[in-house]
Amino acid sequence: MSALSASVLSADFARLGDDCRKVLNAGADMIHFDVMDGHFVDNLSFGIPVLAGLRKALPEAYFDVHLMITDPLIYIKEFVDAGASCISIHVESLNSIRSTIASIKAFGCDAGLVLNPHTPAEAAFPFLEDLKIVLSMGVTPGHGGQPFIPSTLDKIRALRAECDRLGLNPYLSVDGGIKAETTAPECIKAGATLLVAGSAIFDAPDIDKAVAQFKAL
Repeated sequence: MSALSASVLSADFARLGDDCRKVLNAGADMIHFDVMDGHFVDNLSFGIPVLAGLRKALPEAYFDVHLMITDPLIYIKEFVDAGASCISIHVESLNSIRSTIASIKAFGCDAGLVLNPHTPAEAAFPFLEDLKIVLSMGVTPGHGGQPFIPSTLDKIRALRAECDRLGLNPYLSVDGGIKAETTAPECIKAGATLLVAGSAIFDAPDIDKAVAQFKAL
């Protein structure tokens, strides 16, 4: 059984806390919190005050904070203080990846690393032993609702093989175009252990049923 992270990018922002509570009560394992700066990606989302509000409303939740920003290092402490459980940064960001991961862990937070669709799996290999989550983007980051890029499966397989070779077991996550009926089983077969889903959960007519369908995979 894979773990499930509900991406709040697809939630109803007018009732964000209630929607997050609903998916956690339905069985989601964590909340995926996308931060966009309008520079690293061509979209803006929410930031530190919204995370702090959700942490206050959901003190027990595990928040994987996905920083789609150009300069993540300067914001690490602020996101930790706001309530991040894990901070996932892009290998394509401007900062030193090793220094940024070290900073995240120094503040007592789990660290994750994200790979864009055209970034090879090997870019994450030097950092695997320090990571809680390795996230392969199944779409170009910045917008929800895009179709899944099939070559993501090869990346997951390569990450799975390298983790097995090293005896490591971080979450191998995938985000973008994840559907319980189609792409999710393929990702699990390739080696994914954490599925990030947004519209497939929050836009479903029955959230409990949608989460249960993912958790049954």
